[in-house]
Amino acid sequence: MKKLFFTFIVSAAFLFSGSVAFAQCDADTYTSKLIEKMPEGYAFLKSYKIDGENGAKAKMEFPYIFSKDSNYMITLGNKELELKGVLLNLYDSNRKLVATNQDPGSKKYYSGVSYKCASTGVYYLTFSFESTKESCAAAVLGFKR
Repeated sequence: MKKLFFTFIVSAAFLFSGSVAFAQCDADTYTSKLIEKMPEGYAFLKSYKIDGENGAKAKMEFPYIFSKDSNYMITLGNKELELKGVLLNLYDSNRKLVATNQDPGSKKYYSGVSYKCASTGVYYLTFSFESTKESCAAAVLGFKR
């Protein structure tokens, strides 16, 4: 009887130890809304799932080749209406910051940035979160000539 009880306790502990659930990042919901709201004249290029995995990822980086004299628009979205705490930095091929969605004075976050490309090359979109509470968002990249 003791052996059966011990087996039951060990089995229960094993089963319940793996049952801790983490919220999934459902960026597809945000992506479809961002594509619908893309400004007139911009063509959709790519979407990005920005999943900080509940704080496990501090920063996510995605490269993309931009073409000279094209206008690019990067829009962001999450469950917050005012897009609090999602930082986008755009770097050129020399890793020089060329655009950001945060006003340095007020620390306010904007839901997008536009950038007129001065030089063809690889550009880097980096995303990070101010807090680990909200670590799920989406971004959409569009362009026009």
